[in-house]
Amino acid sequence: MQQGNLLNTTTFRLALIYLALFATSAIALLGYVYWNTAGFLARQSDEAVQVEITGLAEQYAQGGLAQLVHIVIQRSRDPRQSLYLLVDPRGSVLAGNLGRRPGVEPGPDGWMDFQFNRLTMEGSEVHSARARAFPLPDGSFLLVGRDVQELRSIENLITSSLAWAIALTVALGLVGGVIISRNMLARVDEINQTSRNIIRGDLSQRVSVAGSGDEFDQLAENLNEMLEQIESLMTGMREVTDNVAHDLRSPLNRLRTRLEMAMMREGSTEEVRTELERSIADADHLLSTFNSLLAIARAETGSMRDTMTRFDLGELVHDAVELYEPVAEDAGITCTVETDEELEIFGNRELLAQAIANLLDNAIKHGNKATCGAPQIRVVARREPGAVTVSVSDNGPGIAIEDRERVLGRFVRLEESRNTPGSGLGLSLVAAAAQLHGGKLKLDDAEPGLKAVLRLPVRAT
Repeated sequence: MQQGNLLNTTTFRLALIYLALFATSAIALLGYVYWNTAGFLARQSDEAVQVEITGLAEQYAQGGLAQLVHIVIQRSRDPRQSLYLLVDPRGSVLAGNLGRRPGVEPGPDGWMDFQFNRLTMEGSEVHSARARAFPLPDGSFLLVGRDVQELRSIENLITSSLAWAIALTVALGLVGGVIISRNMLARVDEINQTSRNIIRGDLSQRVSVAGSGDEFDQLAENLNEMLEQIESLMTGMREVTDNVAHDLRSPLNRLRTRLEMAMMREGSTEEVRTELERSIADADHLLSTFNSLLAIARAETGSMRDTMTRFDLGELVHDAVELYEPVAEDAGITCTVETDEELEIFGNRELLAQAIANLLDNAIKHGNKATCGAPQIRVVARREPGAVTVSVSDNGPGIAIEDRERVLGRFVRLEESRNTPGSGLGLSLVAAAAQLHGGKLKLDDAEPGLKAVLRLPVRAT
């Protein structure tokens, strides 16, 4: 199971969607918590400053500047978090625990945020402050505020905690999504692997049932019931096909034997002899057709896997070309062959020999009608990463793109091939041989002509 497959699964995408929804909800909840803690503390601090300003304004109204100075001096002796500054019209400090007027201008609402030096036992520290300032009627300047350094620390702590909480939520959600997706994908991969084995022809494969009774178990049970039914139908069809082929092959063999004996009798006229030869040819054609049907059926059911061995495919290609080269020369076709060295594969030698022979026979039948230059056939065997390919190309009329898949079926013959000998099983046998070996037969354009490419994987014993 690859990481790219995991990220593309529907389960992982759903996990991401649920994670996004959960993260959004968590952010909204934590934001509300932040607003109700840090925000509440900030509002409480501002309200406390506003209350002090109101009280000092009343003192100023009652006793004027002198009384205001007296009150500010008293409160500055034990200010705690409060900050005071009273400046006369000339800028001289009259009272307060701030040494000088802040260098920032008040905002439209009269509030200002600034830094100041606060005396401590170890010396002084730079703290953050928030204050409100306003001028008095006599030209003096009054500033009342609070040391908000502790509040800022609390806000930073809450912000940092919220950030870590969100990060951990997302991280744990991703880990949970990956774990859930891997578990789900493992079950799906098991079903896919069983399906691939069935596609290769092993109808005895079944999807395993975990026994949990979940939806995957229900799916597996339904698939297994369907596979049982398919295997039963396929077995019945194969038995019917095999019985028909076997039942007809025996009388055809007897027919051929009788015809041969009739030819050897004395007194046979030339006309009778000609008819007997035609009958023998027809019987040979029928036998070839039934043998091809049996070979296709055995290849598709995988019964030939027991006879697989390791052999050199290049040597097999050379033998097939050498066998068909005289036939090609009689048809006026030039045949060339190119093979790489050490094309060893694991397969059924007899079936692959028949498959390559069918490709050569097909090329000879249709390649003698060359559309460009002299008729020629080119056979190439090459090694590719993890596979061996055998291609047979001719410069005949070729096959239209829309017909290339259709001609791989049984008894399919195109209109232009009706007058050539054959049963329409040659390419079907090649396709069945490719399927048995886990490969594929592909028909391409040779420009001009047809290029049949048989691709076979290199497998270990």
